[in-house]
Amino acid sequence: MAGVGKLLKQAQKMQKQMQAIQDELAERVFEVSSGGGAVEIQITGQGEFKGLKIDPEFLKEDAEFVEETLLGAIQEAAQKAKDESEEAMSALTGGMGGFPGLM
Repeated sequence: MAGVGKLLKQAQKMQKQMQAIQDELAERVFEVSSGGGAVEIQITGQGEFKGLKIDPEFLKEDAEFVEETLLGAIQEAAQKAKDESEEAMSALTGGMGGFPGLM
């Protein structure tokens, strides 16, 4: 049964490392710019939006264009956060997808 104990310790160690990575991702803020800098979004590595800046001149554009640009910027920011999170977790798990039930 020594193998099971060793496996459990490894799983606990990995869980602590995952928590540390998640804490770090919560603190990291990424900036995404769209529309030639007309829209800037700040998002954490865990996908929490922290800021939104819109150039006032950009708001004078056609409403549909503004909406499309904003949506594109939001989607890009969300994808950036997801990619950073997956990359950090993949580095920890060695690309094996983690352990079911621990993530």
